[in-house]
Amino acid sequence: MNTTASPHINLVLCWHMHQPWYRESQDGDYCLPWVYLHALKDYVDMAAHLEAHPKMRCVVNFTPVLLEQLDDYGQQFKKHLNTGSRFSDPLLNLLAGVEPIPSDATQRIEIVRACRRAHAPLMIDVYPRFRSLFDMVMSFDGKQVDEDRLAYMNEQFFLDLLAWYHIAWLGHSLKQLPQVKALLEHEAVFDQAARRELLRVMSEAFEGLFERYRKLAQSSQIELSMTPYGHPIVPLLIDMDSMHGALPEAQGPEEDKYPGGLERARWHMREGLRVFEHYLGCRPQGVWLSEGGVSSDALKLLDEFDMAWSASGEGVWHNSRFLSGLEANGERARRSLFCAHAVEGCKTRMFFRDDGLSDMIGFEYQQWNAGDAAADFGQHLKNIANYLGDRCNEHVVSVILDGENAWEYYRDNAFHFIGALYETLANSEHIHPITFTEALDYCPPQALPALCPGSWVYGSFSTWIGEEDKNRAWDMLVEAKKVYDRVTGSRRINADDIIDLERQLAICEGSDWFWWFGDHNPADSVSDFDRLYRQQLKNLYQMLGEEAPSNLDRPISIGGGNAENSGTMRRGHG
Repeated sequence: MNTTASPHINLVLCWHMHQPWYRESQDGDYCLPWVYLHALKDYVDMAAHLEAHPKMRCVVNFTPVLLEQLDDYGQQFKKHLNTGSRFSDPLLNLLAGVEPIPSDATQRIEIVRACRRAHAPLMIDVYPRFRSLFDMVMSFDGKQVDEDRLAYMNEQFFLDLLAWYHIAWLGHSLKQLPQVKALLEHEAVFDQAARRELLRVMSEAFEGLFERYRKLAQSSQIELSMTPYGHPIVPLLIDMDSMHGALPEAQGPEEDKYPGGLERARWHMREGLRVFEHYLGCRPQGVWLSEGGVSSDALKLLDEFDMAWSASGEGVWHNSRFLSGLEANGERARRSLFCAHAVEGCKTRMFFRDDGLSDMIGFEYQQWNAGDAAADFGQHLKNIANYLGDRCNEHVVSVILDGENAWEYYRDNAFHFIGALYETLANSEHIHPITFTEALDYCPPQALPALCPGSWVYGSFSTWIGEEDKNRAWDMLVEAKKVYDRVTGSRRINADDIIDLERQLAICEGSDWFWWFGDHNPADSVSDFDRLYRQQLKNLYQMLGEEAPSNLDRPISIGGGNAENSGTMRRGHG
């Protein structure tokens, strides 16, 4: 138990780092650049913030499928600089000059569109030269590429555009390097030497990335945790009917279960632990189940692997209290949000996210002055401590959100905000930043008779299942799994092929595909993920030696929504 004399509130700040599998096949080209771009902008900066504030403590969660891709990119950068080899990424090949700028007008338009994939007010408009390149080729309303203007542009125009795009995606900490400052002040065209210097900066950022987080963990400044390998919604794999826990009337897929789902969930845990330990050098004590998707069955799975803790959203906490016959509203109920929970029949302890505070960081503070935002956050924590009274030391506030997707909406990649936040939290006598594993020592667990299945988004699984397009995607996955089971059960398959098949199936089982389907998200993003999901299923059929169904040639979803943060994050409350 906590023996600190002064009253304070314990805080666990947990950053979740994840990107899905973006390669067209297991060893093919990356079709989207988000792994290496977020590494350069966010994973580097998040380590730098912690290194600059050694008294700050938190949890950093990595998905194994992200770790593998980070390692792959790091190796590609190093190999290219040593041998001039080709990247498995089209934008990097163009930037490096490994592949020439295409002459085809359609391909040139795609380069311009790719380089516009950034939050323009803070990642394009702040660099006059970068902005001017777009002004040369965009329509007067700034929404479309003007093909007539584009026809006058030479190859150097595209090389400069690509260079500026990658400079804009560098994290604030990298932009403080002398060589990057020189690139930012670059007035001439970006020749081969300048672009090679940019590639060298990117390579060096990757080279030491894993070691930085290892050292932070070894010094006990952070706790490293993981998510099951391919980021699947574990409760839905185990029991698809768990979707009805929070939404009893929701219409599910035609298939009512995922075949062999429990064993697949075990595979994601086993493989996740193997990959995690390989890259980060430790075994995690806790697991953030993908999207905070939990159920009693999912917790029992974590028990099998001796996990100490997991966590989910406030909606799951509220629904679980109601299901357990406990007061779901009022003071007594509210106090329980800030407790560790012992779910009946499960050893793994549960924590629940404060949705309001988490969403303030994810969506609101980007509009504030950095110092004011940090002070406001600290005041909220003091208010919670006052509310809890003399026993506030035995409680914990859990703030959990993505560690990469919010920062492009903050000035200077949230450098000022996170710096002010860490300074406020680490130096306050009323706030005690800790990790989830430590919180188990500080906070006596509260009994929770029943855990209502759900996620950190709205307390339900509605973001991934229950709409027509999402259900159709699940039916396609179930159909593929049945073929997988038939083929692997009837044929003698060697060990290497089985490993490849299991990994390919795991890619198809990821939650990200289902996140994007439906009308909530922008059409361009939906189209990207729709096509990639269908391709991954086709890859699985091909590897099995089976003909892919014709429905995989048709789009699943169109999209068209105008979601916050371009659809990469959602608020905990509906």
